[in-house]
Parts: sequence; C-alpha cells; structure tokens
Amino acid sequence: MSTHAQTFIQALQLQPHPEGGYYRETYRSPLRMDVTQAENGPAVQRHASTGIYFLLEQGNFSAFHRIRSDEMWHFYAGQALEVLEINPAGDLRCTRLGPDVAQGEVFQHVVPAHTWFASRVADGGAFSLVGCTVAPGFDFADFCLADRATLSANFPQHQQLIQTLTR
Repeated sequence: MSTHAQTFIQALQLQPHPEGGYYRETYRSPLRMDVTQAENGPAVQRHASTGIYFLLEQGNFSAFHRIRSDEMWHFYAGQALEVLEINPAGDLRCTRLGPDVAQGEVFQHVVPAHTWFASRVADGGAFSLVGCTVAPGFDFADFCLADRATLSANFPQHQQLIQTLTR
C-alpha cells in the first residue's frame, strides 16, 4: 500500500468497501422521498441524496455492480480511475476520472441508474481518491453485485473484462 494512500485512508477514516477499495459515507440527506422501484410498482422511501469518499489502489478494483439511482463520480486525488460501464444494449464505455484534462480525463462523470459498472486505477497509477454522489440516495437494498457467469452470458463480447472485474 502506498504511504500516500494510507495517509488518506487514516485521515478520512475510510473502511473496507464490500465491492473493493475503501470508503466512508460523508453525507445522507435528511430529506426523504418516495421512489418507484419498477414500472407500476410500489414506492419506497429513500434519502434524496448520499455522498461518499472512495479510494482504490492499484491491483484492487470495484467489481461490476449496478444500483437503481444515478451515481456521479468526482475525482479528488491520486492518479486516474477508469470507470467501465456496460449499458443494457451491451455497449462498453470507459471514462477516465483524473487531473489530466489535456489527455481526456474528467473531474466528474455520471453513471446512469441500472448500468453495470466497475472501476480500477489506470495503468501506472498507485491509487485514486474519488467521491460518489447518489440521487436518490444510496441504499444497499438497491445494490446488485454482478454474478460472473450471468453477466458473461448476457454480454459475451465483454467476457474477458467481466472475468477480470468480478469476484
């Protein structure tokens, strides 16, 4: 583990995240709202918005998963982070969050609700510190970690990437 990453983990009081990396929730809106989970389905209560710090180190990854809300990623420190998305049509998109805008990196990126996505530190980087804002707010009831075999069967054109970024 890089000493710089360890400094952030300690100073920000980050804990291991179930999908890989380290995190700490920093915000949970006191405002609650009704959210419909499925077409014509019953509404459930969710906080309007939530926010976390999230740190990944080289050699670790955030495994493919999806949530029922849009998730905005914000770059803070370290090296570029690749956010890899597979949309329902099977198209793969790789967005690099990072400080080098001249090389096409961005400071913010939104992953649409219901999109399978994973993330990893870009080649040559030691770690990435980012933030994630979810609206309506994150709830583990809305979180689905990908099953490797099922995701590979649904998107065989991305089988190698799915094999690499699932547990």
